[in-house]
Amino acid sequence: MMKLRTSPGSPYGRKAQLSFYLTGLDGKVDIIDSEKDADDRIRKLNPLNKVPLLVLEDDTVIFDSPVICEYIDWLAGGGKVIPADPKARFRALTLQALADGMMDATGGVAYESRWHPPEQMSQTWMAHQQKKIDKAADELEKSPPSGPVDIGQIALICAMDYMDKRNDGKWREGRPKLVAWRDAFVKNVAAYAKLPPM
Repeated sequence: MMKLRTSPGSPYGRKAQLSFYLTGLDGKVDIIDSEKDADDRIRKLNPLNKVPLLVLEDDTVIFDSPVICEYIDWLAGGGKVIPADPKARFRALTLQALADGMMDATGGVAYESRWHPPEQMSQTWMAHQQKKIDKAADELEKSPPSGPVDIGQIALICAMDYMDKRNDGKWREGRPKLVAWRDAFVKNVAAYAKLPPM
């Protein structure tokens, strides 16, 4: 059986988990909480020391989340969470990149406060990261995603969860269409309910 090593707080790990659920392949993978791994296998298996990390049955290691999700889609026969049609495919992959960038920027703000005492925190850096989040959310507010659930939407819902937890839900402010999109996703995509709390 495959092993997905991740952390409950990782939005990137949630992308992989939700992709497994949506493709019906969740019965073929063990989800392992890397934070409870006494042997610290992440450091041994991924030189970047990052989650998620997928270990195949032959011990091949795949990282990080875009590559893992690409593998999941391939394993499921293709066109499941990554559309086969070129136009839809690159639209979904571009939305994934945007959502991943929002996660990266949110992490940048969170880690600045986590790793530095208040007097050493760079307000300029934090404002720069927040501006990325705000600009991305503003663009999405103009035209929230539509159509079948794909990797872009998967990444976006995971980014929203992460921003709610680590960025005080600032993305919601003045963006009613985006909030409505999130609410509809949570209500209508049954696989979402399988995700553990962040």
